[in-house]
Amino acid sequence: MRQDGIDGVSVDIVQGRERVDADPLKSVGGTVHHQTVKITPAEAAKRLGTGWHWWHSESIHVPIGSKIEFHFQGLWHLLALYDEGMRKNGETTIDGLRSRLRSFVHKLTFVPAGCAYRECHEAGASTRLTFLYLNPAAFRASDGETALLPRLYFEDSLVWETASKLKHTIESGQAKHAPYLEALSGVLAHELSRVDQELVREPAVIRGGLASWQKRAVVGYIEEHLGEQICLLTLAELSRLSLHHFCRAFKQSFGIPAHQYQVQRRMEVAKLLLADRTTSITDIALSLGYAQTSSFSSAFRKTTGWTPTVFRREFE
Repeated sequence: MRQDGIDGVSVDIVQGRERVDADPLKSVGGTVHHQTVKITPAEAAKRLGTGWHWWHSESIHVPIGSKIEFHFQGLWHLLALYDEGMRKNGETTIDGLRSRLRSFVHKLTFVPAGCAYRECHEAGASTRLTFLYLNPAAFRASDGETALLPRLYFEDSLVWETASKLKHTIESGQAKHAPYLEALSGVLAHELSRVDQELVREPAVIRGGLASWQKRAVVGYIEEHLGEQICLLTLAELSRLSLHHFCRAFKQSFGIPAHQYQVQRRMEVAKLLLADRTTSITDIALSLGYAQTSSFSSAFRKTTGWTPTVFRREFE
């Protein structure tokens, strides 16, 4: 799908490669700035991107066993949302910050405009994440010009929920949503600025939410059974919690109920599968647990704003 270019550069992002209509790099004050995250080698990942004006979103899939590097230093803010992922080894840096964290499940990374971001690893599990590119002009905290700090692999249910709303609204591709995008951007900036430098360190478990081992167990189970009807009682048992306590803790940690989380993950996988035109929409629906193509199409349109057919055509 063709993006309205970041800083005037039109970019088409498809599986594993970028096509650009102009130089994808921009030099400011002697520093080379990338318009999107540079992935090396390009063929190691599948990437689908869309956006316009001040907001752009990319879905990234890195298969297990891939050795890959991400590089970015741009004029826009970058927020990474990791739905799943684990590395055997590697390191991530943003200017002076450094992390060797191995599990990325439901983590966030924020790279302020101008900061140098680098991530390298060998994927120990399938890694799926979203890159949100946000123009600073639309990304202001409600209390003015608050400096935003770089943050590596942090957890925050409020930031996650707001960023997810931004992602889904960007992907809807409708200009009428601009006021809503501006409002969400302000809320997100405020949420990122409400913490100080001490929160750059690994955060404590969200009060009332799931512990890290519980999130890993539950997310892992959902990913392994994405195309099946998942019983909430099974997830509660994996977490060693009562059904009531689990449902409350899951929503506290992820911002949405478990069933809605599974549907969102199905739709993320569907987007990547739709990029492969050799796979029929019916087969994609069946692989994700939908007995009827119409049910899948309805769920996909409700989540993305597009039917599967239109989405596939847009990414030709």
